[in-house]
Amino acid sequence: MEYVKFDMHCHTSEGSVDSAVKVKEFAAELKKKGFGGMLITDHDSYGGYRAYRDDPDKIKDFVVLRGIEYDTFEYGHFLVVLPEDAPESMFKLLEHRGLSLFNLIRLVHGCGGVLGPAHPCGEKFLSFLSTRKSFVTLYKWYIKFLDFLEGYNACEDEQDNYIARLIAHEHDLPVVGGSDAHNMDCIGMGYTLLPSCIKTEKDFIAFIKNGNKPKVGGHRYCMTTKDKLGTANLSLVYGFFMYNKWGAFCNITSRRKYKKQIRLDLMKKLRKDENTFEKTE
Repeated sequence: MEYVKFDMHCHTSEGSVDSAVKVKEFAAELKKKGFGGMLITDHDSYGGYRAYRDDPDKIKDFVVLRGIEYDTFEYGHFLVVLPEDAPESMFKLLEHRGLSLFNLIRLVHGCGGVLGPAHPCGEKFLSFLSTRKSFVTLYKWYIKFLDFLEGYNACEDEQDNYIARLIAHEHDLPVVGGSDAHNMDCIGMGYTLLPSCIKTEKDFIAFIKNGNKPKVGGHRYCMTTKDKLGTANLSLVYGFFMYNKWGAFCNITSRRKYKKQIRLDLMKKLRKDENTFEKTE
């Protein structure tokens, strides 16, 4: 089986306010570096994916998958991939930060998707295993319901990536790898080896659910904001903590609306599937 490199953690300027790279530039640079695809994982946004989807002049022989890096209320950032036919209300919900991890897992799996923590051993408040101690103690309960871990992130220390892979091995979970790039210099510095037959989100979801464990790797990017700021970066971390909590509270009404719509959409889909089954009997 032929394998190709995918960058499974990519931020674009159309979807992430802290990114300086347009999605088409990102894809072109990855292809130039020998990659066969990418997963767009903008912060609580599908803006980058929509920009690429609507571009009539797409990069040839290159796979662009739709994902998102979602900010949970208490457990940091999670990479989420939904199937193409998931309810549109679910995609809209994920553009509103602040779901609890419990609800995120329940809803993503209910829609047939997969999820796993981004940079699980990374920055405080942003990462699954670096949240407040009262939450970290529950990780062994939650980890049973996760589909993968990010085992290589080019913007994280080698030790943190190594520990993430050890934890994935302990719990028999696959890992993915990516650059977490927000600028051109970092693009393609982390990768996941996936079969060349993966062309859609459903293909990737099936690959993960079937128990496959892709290889990951890359090189450390040493010019991140935290590398440049040193200990002063802590102020940004706590600033993000407050920003995330404020955003979560501001989105309560929208999240409730879309969660209700998701239930209705899934019921409609179930009835439609049942009618289709009965007609084929």
